[in-house]
Amino acid sequence: MTRPTSRDVATAAGVSQATVSLVLGDKWPGRVSERTAALVRETATRLGYRPNLAARNLRLGSTRTALLVVPALTNEFFARVYTGAARVAAEHGFGVVLYPSPDGTGPARDPFASARAALDGVIASSMAAHTLHAIGGDTLPLVMLDSDPRAGAAAAHVNLAMADGMRQITEHLLALGHRRFLHLASAVDSWTFTTRAQALGALLGPGTELRTVRSPLTVHGARTAMETALADPHGRPTALVCDDDILAAGACKAARRLGLRVPEDLSVTGFDDLALATAVEPELTTVHLPAERVGEQGMTALLAVLEGTPWTAPDIPVTLVMRESTGPAPAP
Repeated sequence: MTRPTSRDVATAAGVSQATVSLVLGDKWPGRVSERTAALVRETATRLGYRPNLAARNLRLGSTRTALLVVPALTNEFFARVYTGAARVAAEHGFGVVLYPSPDGTGPARDPFASARAALDGVIASSMAAHTLHAIGGDTLPLVMLDSDPRAGAAAAHVNLAMADGMRQITEHLLALGHRRFLHLASAVDSWTFTTRAQALGALLGPGTELRTVRSPLTVHGARTAMETALADPHGRPTALVCDDDILAAGACKAARRLGLRVPEDLSVTGFDDLALATAVEPELTTVHLPAERVGEQGMTALLAVLEGTPWTAPDIPVTLVMRESTGPAPAP
């Protein structure tokens, strides 16, 4: 069956091809009557007409394609970011290509023969702007997610209220009587984890103890690091603040191997609220990060930038979800 063309729509509706182009390109207000616009749309629907996006994009010098760069696909957070971005993109006739950087947080490599020719813009999550040079981060519109807002190379930033999330965790644990803290920090060098560490250090004042142990962002790495850190009973922390739910899961495994009860002997908190948080036992107290909303705002910001509209927004709120992995500090 032959695919209907704009000329077929024009003939069936009794209007010119130029009128069809104006109506279906949503440029008709003030130039075509509402009655004619409705007739053109109804005719296009009846005929099953679909615009040739490739030809239109070639004429406009646009591919209507955005690239979402993430450090990895093994973390559920980035899949949810993509879901949000793709949803908004589809509503505006855009597509989103998901690209996990082969080198993690960077520098990222160009996934195409030339990203500058294949893309309209780049969205990057949890990376640094200077790592995106090969993809065209210095020439294509760039929106940074969960990244340093002081990075001047980006046209827009979308961030979560990470410091406030750490505040919520700290206040929760202090209210439970905890004073000896251990921060299980991600060994990934990125703005988002640095922000969490700085916030925790600033929130714990006199009368509290804070020790930091860094770990690869894996369950195995966290378990190994915590088996060493918790083995010595002298000065053992009562509260463990983990940069991520994955680290928290490894920490809980280490506690069990050492005969420690969670939360009776050791309270454990995470960050992200991944599906893993309710799969472990006891279920994990953690900060819920609305990743899909991050993706939605990231794509919305890119569309605004492409239209030449300045885009700013406050940090996206995060929420502490209290479950069974935290409890009152054990008696000395």
